[in-house]
Amino acid sequence: MSTAVKISNEKIFSVLRAPRISEKTARLQEVSNQYVFEISSTATKAEVKAAVEQLFDVKVEGVNVLNVKGKNKSFRNRTGSRGSWRKAYVRLADGQSIDVTAKA
Repeated sequence: MSTAVKISNEKIFSVLRAPRISEKTARLQEVSNQYVFEISSTATKAEVKAAVEQLFDVKVEGVNVLNVKGKNKSFRNRTGSRGSWRKAYVRLADGQSIDVTAKA
């Protein structure tokens, strides 16, 4: 199934918000060639795939998406919650990579 969807640059940056960099994501990059991005709460797998392929000029093999529930926190005897967000695990084809640490 090939997605030849062209989306505008404005849409790309509204779908992909930021790469998530941690020890776990660094291990995923080395072991299984997966990259993790924070995405828009309304973004679909097809939009994420098209955005990554256009922005980084790579071939995406698969996308897994999950919702992260915001945690309840308290500060000075008041309770509140951090916002919920959505992230995508993007698996690239063999031999391809993305430099997510490069500054623009």
